[in-house]
Amino acid sequence: MGLIKYMAKEAIKEIGNKSREFYEFVLPAVDMHVDDNFLTVIIDMPGFEKQDIKLKIQGNLLSIKAEKNNEKQLDGSIIWNQRPNIVDKKLRLPIKIKEGEENIESAKFSDGVLTVKFAIENSGKQISIE
Repeated sequence: MGLIKYMAKEAIKEIGNKSREFYEFVLPAVDMHVDDNFLTVIIDMPGFEKQDIKLKIQGNLLSIKAEKNNEKQLDGSIIWNQRPNIVDKKLRLPIKIKEGEENIESAKFSDGVLTVKFAIENSGKQISIE
């Protein structure tokens, strides 16, 4: 009976590891919206600390990298380990940004949510209608 219990425990652990790998690939969840003269990007980063997160903007490509410091281990055996430990995501922003002219209004991290605001210039030419 001990062998069956061990095999079941290992199978559950492997399912948890595969789920975590899937979430690391898919996550984080991202919302974007435009209002007034700003593009706001909201990124869910639960379980990460502000110092774990690195942001980089190059042209209209926003890179988000984060890695948890796993020094804090829980006591006992891990039964389920599904939350992502690593985030490495690149987002193409739906606005035109010239390289070297990236205008980040603010970047804030609070309660596991990262909010980055970009200033958008009103560009283009008004067209008069006759």
